[in-house]
Parts: sequence; C-alpha cells; structure tokens
Amino acid sequence: MKEQEVLLTNSERQVCEVWTRVMGYHRPVTSFNPGKQSEHAERVNFKESADR
Repeated sequence: MKEQEVLLTNSERQVCEVWTRVMGYHRPVTSFNPGKQSEHAERVNFKESADR
C-alpha cells in the first residue's frame, strides 16, 4: 500500500514552538533575547556513548 503525500500551503502550516531547558527550568526559545537565541542556534547536539 502506497502512502499518500500531504502537501500544505504556507497559510495552512502551524508554527512549531521550540522549548529548551535553561538554568533548571523550561522556556520557549521565542522568549529569549536576541543574544540568547543566537547562542541556542549555535549549540551542538551530541550523543553520549553507552560505553563507560
């Protein structure tokens, strides 16, 4: 069975709000000042290996 592809126009899309943990609590990135938003965009994600 072939999956159908859903196509949306820009007016049908919904903004995804990104939250992150800062200093022990969670906040939406949109509430950050421009400097903190830039710092968040530059973060590098990593995956810790299970070998310890």
